[in-house]
Amino acid sequence: MLPHHSAGSKVVLTGLIGRDILASRSRWLHEREAVAHGIELRYELIDFSARGWDDAQLSETLAELQAGAYAGVNVTHPFKQAVLPYLDSLSDDAQQIGAVNTISFIGGKRRGYNTDMSGFAESLRLGLPQACLDRVVQLGAGGAGSATAYALLNSGVKKLDIFEENMARARVLCNKLSASFTGQVAVVTDLRQALDRCDGIVNATPVGMVKYPGSPVPISLLRSHHWVADIVYFPLETELLSAAARVGCQILNGGGMAVGQAAAAFDIFTGIIADRARMARSFTEFAIPADDILPATVWAPAR
Repeated sequence: MLPHHSAGSKVVLTGLIGRDILASRSRWLHEREAVAHGIELRYELIDFSARGWDDAQLSETLAELQAGAYAGVNVTHPFKQAVLPYLDSLSDDAQQIGAVNTISFIGGKRRGYNTDMSGFAESLRLGLPQACLDRVVQLGAGGAGSATAYALLNSGVKKLDIFEENMARARVLCNKLSASFTGQVAVVTDLRQALDRCDGIVNATPVGMVKYPGSPVPISLLRSHHWVADIVYFPLETELLSAAARVGCQILNGGGMAVGQAAAAFDIFTGIIADRARMARSFTEFAIPADDILPATVWAPAR
């Protein structure tokens, strides 16, 4: 059954919409931070794959959550762009990026935000402070890829090469980025050549997740001078990062981005500023199964 607020209740209801997300640390991060602030928050995992739902049920799901007095929800693969037609407004970041990972329900309206961009930029700044940003190859041009691309260019990347199997999607992103970063972005089709001349590699695809095992980059193409960043965080050590470390590359896992975007989303849902350092510690402490400490909840509406 869909949880509802009772009259006068101070419980904050929120959650995550996506596929294959039952290993997500988001519930752990949000509920732990809420406890630290002395507020009651319930974070539901709304996993379309686990429920056997079709993508077409996205609109209906949003409507039921909004009717259920949710403060808002996070959105992940594969809905970060698919959700756009069902929103009333977008933040400036979400409008620019063309993807949403956080939705607030307020005043009967749905407003979309993108906290992935700031989360990745902060992770890059803290995790790879000395990284050469002259030329970077990014794999993936979807919703997450759009956010990381803007973050990279805003962080000082001089040349960004985008490699994506869906060429039409890659060109759309390239054209959008080029409007603000003239001459700095290109779509590449020869990955070997692109990697031979780059300083850094960013995986913004789902490849490496438990559900999508493998590496988006042939391991033989990695070189010790590369730095390698992955946005995947379950598992935290992806096949790509493990191989890169063996080669001698500097690596950046998806944990920093996950914490950064979660903290910004917490701010939106609760109106309270999250303690980023504390949330980073909570992320690390997830080594203890969350279900041993917090009750497991998998949201399922009455249909």
